[in-house]
This record gives sequence, C-alpha cells and structure tokens, in this order.
Amino acid sequence: MPATPLPAATAPPRPLPWGDLLAGVSVAGVLLPEAVAYAAIAGVAPMHALLAALIGLCVYPLVGTSRFAIVAPTSSAAAVFASAVAAGGPSMGFGLVLVTGALFLAAGVLRAGFLGAFISRPVLRGFTWGLAVTIVLKQLPHVAGVHVAGSQAIHVLTGLFEATERFHWPSVQLGAAALALWLVVHHGLHRVVFVPQSLVVLALGIGASWLFDLGSLGIALVGHIEWQSLAVQLPVMSTEHWLRMIEVAPALLLILFAESWGSVRSLALQNGDQVDVNRELLAFGASNLASALLQGLPVGAGFSAASANASAGARSKLAGVAGAGALALLLWQARDGLALLPLPVLAAVVIGILSHNLWPQAVIKGLRLGGDAWLAVMAAVAVLVFGVLFGMLLAVGSSLLLAIHRFAQPLVAELGQLPDTRDYQDCQRHADAIRTPGILILRVEEPLFFANAEQIFQFVTNWAAGTRPHTVVLSLESCDDLDATASEALAELAASLRRSGITLVLARVKDRIRDALARAGLVNGSDDAIAAYWSVDDAVQATRLRKPHAATPIDTGATP
Repeated sequence: MPATPLPAATAPPRPLPWGDLLAGVSVAGVLLPEAVAYAAIAGVAPMHALLAALIGLCVYPLVGTSRFAIVAPTSSAAAVFASAVAAGGPSMGFGLVLVTGALFLAAGVLRAGFLGAFISRPVLRGFTWGLAVTIVLKQLPHVAGVHVAGSQAIHVLTGLFEATERFHWPSVQLGAAALALWLVVHHGLHRVVFVPQSLVVLALGIGASWLFDLGSLGIALVGHIEWQSLAVQLPVMSTEHWLRMIEVAPALLLILFAESWGSVRSLALQNGDQVDVNRELLAFGASNLASALLQGLPVGAGFSAASANASAGARSKLAGVAGAGALALLLWQARDGLALLPLPVLAAVVIGILSHNLWPQAVIKGLRLGGDAWLAVMAAVAVLVFGVLFGMLLAVGSSLLLAIHRFAQPLVAELGQLPDTRDYQDCQRHADAIRTPGILILRVEEPLFFANAEQIFQFVTNWAAGTRPHTVVLSLESCDDLDATASEALAELAASLRRSGITLVLARVKDRIRDALARAGLVNGSDDAIAAYWSVDDAVQATRLRKPHAATPIDTGATP
C-alpha cells in the first residue's frame, strides 16, 4: 500500500498590521492640523502643505531606512520657504525646494552623510529658538485680527504695538480660548492617552464656526481649499532668482538634514534599529524633489510627528503609507469643514505646537558649558533681527568657520618622558615629565591639512630655532593622512631643519601617512628621507643610538 504523502508545510498566516494602520490614522490626525498651520507660516494655500505631506509619506518609505520617520512639512522649513516667497514669490519658494532636493540626492550619491555634523548643536539650538519666537510672533496678528506689515520679528513686534487700538477682541478671545484648550489637552489628557490635541482644537473651532457663524462676527476664516492638480511643473524664475536659491539651498539642506537626522537617529537608538545616513539623504532628496515638482513645501522628518508615530504603536514603514491614505481621505471629505476654520484658532494651534521651544532652556544650559555655546545666542539674535534666511545663512556659516578656525590653529605641545615609563606627555600639563637632552619632542594636536600645515610647521621651526636641539621628534598621532600641501610643507620643514643642522624624525606615523610619504619621495633610500617610527619612545631610542650632530647646548625650558 503506497504511503500517503504528508501535506506540504504552510507558513503561518501573517497577522494583519493593525498597529501600523492605527498609527497611520493617528499620524494623519497630527499632520492635518500641522500642515494647515505650516501653510499659514509659509504664506501659501493649505493644499501646498497637505500635498507635500502626502508626497513625503509615500516617497520616503521607498528609500528611507527608519520605520518611525514621518516626512512632512516642518515649522523651520515652512519659515525658510516663507522668506523665499517674500523675496520673489511662490515660484522662488518652490525653486528653493527643487534645488534643495537635488542637493540632497547629490549628497546621498556622494555618501556625504557627514555634512550634518557641520552644524554645531549650539547653533542649531539657537536657530531653533529664534525661529520658534519668530513664528509665534507672526501668529499674534492673526489672533489679534489685525494686519501687520514686515517679515522680521522686530518689525512684527513693533507693528503689534502700533496696532493695539485696532485689535479685534472677539478674535483675541477665541484665540486665547483655543490656546488654553490646546495646553489643557496637551498637558492633561495627552499624557494619559495619545490624543491628537491639535486636531481636537481645530475640530472644535470648526464646530463653533458652523454653530455660531463666527465669520459674521468679523473673525477671519481659512476659506475654501482649492484642490490642486498633480501636474508636474518646473518653477518659473529668472536666472537671478535661480542663482539666489542655489546660494541659499545648501544652508537649508544642512538645517533640514540636521533636524531630520536628529529625530531619525534618536528614535533608532531608543528602539535598537539600524539606519543608513546616506540612504536617508537619498530619501529626503527624492521627497523634496517630488514635492517641488508638484508645488509642495519642503519636507523633513520632524521629531513631533515621528515620535507620535512611535507612540501610537507603529512597527514598520507601513504606518506612513497608512497615514497618507487616511490624510487623503480627510482631504476628500473634510475640505469643506476646513474652510470654516477660524484663523485665530489656527494661529493658537501653531503657538501651542511651538510652545515647548519658547523657553530657551537648552540655550541657557549650553551657555553654562562654555566653549562654542555663544554661537547659540548669535544664531538666535541673527534670526530675530535679520530674518530667517539671513539668520540661517549666518548660523551655518558660523559653524563652518568655527570648524575651519579650530583646525587651522597651530596647536603643538612639547612632550617629556614620565618617570619609569615609556610614556611621553605634555610638559605643561605634567610637571614630572622629563625633557630629553638634545631632542625636542613635539606633538601636533590636530590633523594636518592644507589650511594649517604651513602654520604648524613654521611654529615647529621657530620652536627649534629657540631651543637648538640636534633632533626634532614630531609626533603625528592626531593625523590620519597628509594631503599634497601638508606633504610638501613637511618636506620643506625637514629641509629647513637640515640646513640648521637639525634632523627631523617622525613618530606615531600611521600607514596612510607612510603611503603619503612614499608618494612624496620622503621614505628611506632618498636624499630627503625622513625616518618614521611607530611610537615616540622608538624614535627617541633610535635617535640616541645614532651619533648626534655637532650641536650647541640646548635650553630645554625655552619655548618660542
């Protein structure tokens, strides 16, 4: 009797991703009011922000590596967009988004994920605080029901004082009540159970507008939201405006990427996930490029939406796609309701969203640490006084200049041997360090490259001229490689010392530096060869074994 074949093994059915679907619905409830609010910040119709949110939610999961990131318009990006619009109209703003997206893609292809590190944390904190204050100040005229000219924080504040007698008090009362309700929901109910407080406040505002006909009381409403076609269209701008956007886009890229990468990496560390910085660059680039072609706002991975996604139970990138579907459904069914939304209520929601950034606690904490923390104050003042665009450029430029300034300083320490050890340490910091007679041991405290090599080697030459050793041992432990300028300057240093009867010896020389010495013809066997050793002690012992040059007595305590 033939054996009955065993039934083929079947994989257990995969559970339905209810957590991701519910998280997507929650995310849509967060993004809808935020998108409408950020459109008001940007100075364009809400559909531009809502469309950008849909694009970010759909495009990012195709390339991005974070399962929690929600790519949509952010307050900082909207404020920068508004500054571009003020300078040249909406086309200039969309052109800025297009160029920024292209730069993101180029940075991802070139694997330039290190760019985000070029904005120091103090600069980012100061910029964020100044931006939050600026945005809140710009919302106050909507709450007061008055028009105030000017785009800079100082001008808005001055205009508010001048328009005090024209305040529309029903608008003020409605805005104050909406803000109070937002804060109560946020600090009360929201801590017990996840509630999209912005959506709750906006829904109540729409209900009040419908029940009491707030428009007839002189309270401004959002108005009808026209559906925008999805036709691909390049921004139409003059060559001068394109060149201006090309100048501004790198700064927006750094600010947007630093903010987005901070939220992505923070949530990844909290949940033990791995994220790829260069794929994130590609994802942000594709999202912004698509948004620009469809006339949307710039997008990034804001921390509030991403953390809301994680808190709502998201487990995969499907939550973002589900959020896009829920948001599209809300737009299909709720546009007529959004038209009834009172502007004072919308402004109150914006103020509520940014309220946690208004107290400069992070800036004050940074100032206590000293160092470069003063950059936070400079960035905040630049944003408040000169506007978002100039403040952003100044903040990014200051970070880059500070990095270059630090690397370009000739920081060199003299080393001495610690008693009964083979260790050599800074003589100024270790009083028991013993200088070696006839040998000047110096350590370069930073990587050598074109901006600092000549200054550092001139510093070494002056030091040797003041102490008159027969040998200079130069420790390169902080250096990983030598560029062409540093290699040529090193050869010139060796030749200059040789003419003075001093031998140059290198210590703590890594493999890549040895390769650079070989390319420059400075290895053993050539007339200009420089001896290189793995450790300082090896260099000192080898120097002692050789017969030293006829040298004059040295003053081991002298410095240039």
